[in-house]
Amino acid sequence: MAQKAEDDDKVRLDKWLWAARFYKTRALAKAAIESGKVHCRGERCKPGKEPRVGDEFLLRTGFDERTVVVKALSVVRRGAPEAQTLYEETEESVRRREQAAEMRKAGAMGVTTDGRPTKKQRRQIHQLHGSFE
Repeated sequence: MAQKAEDDDKVRLDKWLWAARFYKTRALAKAAIESGKVHCRGERCKPGKEPRVGDEFLLRTGFDERTVVVKALSVVRRGAPEAQTLYEETEESVRRREQAAEMRKAGAMGVTTDGRPTKKQRRQIHQLHGSFE
């Protein structure tokens, strides 16, 4: 494909996130960007932003928050091993995700609810999710 060699320096952010396999569809990638789950240099992005090699993006998906650095650009979605060569996750990001996963496995820091949570339990849940930091 001639498109890959010539147009890789001009790729939309939503298309790159889809090609790097962060989202299953390009529409989901676009929706995540528009809802503020993707940040570049601390600011919200637009789906048409053109990522450059070396740019650092903060991505929030579900409970996880990743900081990735763009290593290569592609408009073609390939297999997972090839997609992982498009970016590199920072070591601090990996450490934070592992700590959050351990906390979730530990049972939400002892927060147990039988039905609707009490005010104290709600505070503990918000503290776990980092809502009020």
